Amino acid sequence: MFPSLSKILTVASALSITAYASPQGWSGSSDASQGGSGGSSSSWGGDSGSSSGSSGNEGSGSSVVAAATTTTAASSWAASSSTASSTVATASSLASGTACNNSPDLCSRTYDNVTHMGAHDSSFLRDDSTDNSVAGNQYLNATYALNNGLRLLQVQVHDLNDTIEMCHTTCDLLDAGSLESWLTVIKEWMDNNVDDVVTLLIVNSDGFNGSDFGAAFESSGIDKYGYTPTSTSSWPTLSEMISADTRLVTFIASYTADTTYSYLLNEWDYVFETAYEVTSLSGFNCTLDRPSTYSDYSSAISAGMLPLMNHFAYTVVLSYEIPDATDIDTTNSDSTSTTGALGLHAKTCNSEWGQKPTFVLVDFFNKGPAIDTADNMNGITATGRSNSSSTASSADSSTSSGAGSKFQNSSFGLGALLATLAGTALLL
Repeated sequence: MFPSLSKILTVASALSITAYASPQGWSGSSDASQGGSGGSSSSWGGDSGSSSGSSGNEGSGSSVVAAATTTTAASSWAASSSTASSTVATASSLASGTACNNSPDLCSRTYDNVTHMGAHDSSFLRDDSTDNSVAGNQYLNATYALNNGLRLLQVQVHDLNDTIEMCHTTCDLLDAGSLESWLTVIKEWMDNNVDDVVTLLIVNSDGFNGSDFGAAFESSGIDKYGYTPTSTSSWPTLSEMISADTRLVTFIASYTADTTYSYLLNEWDYVFETAYEVTSLSGFNCTLDRPSTYSDYSSAISAGMLPLMNHFAYTVVLSYEIPDATDIDTTNSDSTSTTGALGLHAKTCNSEWGQKPTFVLVDFFNKGPAIDTADNMNGITATGRSNSSSTASSADSSTSSGAGSKFQNSSFGLGALLATLAGTALLL
């Protein structure tokens, strides 16, 4: 999250910092030379609004504490994953070789019994198209994320001249284009990947209603895939959702449900989240942070709520929080014994909750890579994934995240951002 405009202006006159480049060890930029096409690799693969519609006020909570283990992450998760009945694919799936969400072993599992790895702020990029904006949360766009195995995409939207626009805190900071354009890109991917269930999580920052969102979903055509749950605690298997072609689950935070658009779900009726404003590797925990309607995770789980584990960190520069790329190899590691590692956080929450996280959100998903932890939790060896370092598809190279080159004029390095805002303040 980012502080208020007044807070940014307070430090603007005292700070001028060159935009951070991609971290050491990351080769190249996320243009047409990366991500996207052929081959398979099991090695590559949010904050939401508060229950009252606001965000950015919650603390990071206490440290995650867990015993070190000498077993591999894969074997430990395989041993503690779902029951045998849920890990065996249906006979028809095995016979046909169908891979649901990159594995035939997931076809017969219910939606809530799969860990869905997700890209936090998936449309806000730190790459050439944004001049490596320090506000960016991802190096690669949503299409790359899907090609690399992620099946959860989170975005934040704001009102820009009556358009639902994907903006990071404010459209002056980072504008990734309209939600409708982005949904069109996701719909195209789903058209070409018929055995995959995708989940969207939309942060409704400016209080759009059902008809507003419904118009964007219908115009993009992605509404045809929308899934409407029959209850808040009972979910179909992935293969059932795929067979019915209702393969898109959409949560919105916060949102008043509209029966006209029954596939658009208020997140807080179905999901609880851990804290998302973490500023140290020891700050990750499994405590329920939202919604406030539940006192703790035990009561939420008893009510059938699905757990979402936020696992991304911020670094603080003169009171200004920016996504932490410096420690990302540790943050996204599948290690189950390293403080701050994704694997340890997931293992700890699995132990505390008595079930694995249904959803996980990370920054810079290709680092780690984060998808390894999801595979370990699901106890699978994935098939049919692209590698982030391979050649990009034409769709990827033409749309950085559904917004094309629009980023060039709507994003800043930190120093340029603060200087610009300071200059703007003089005109107010």
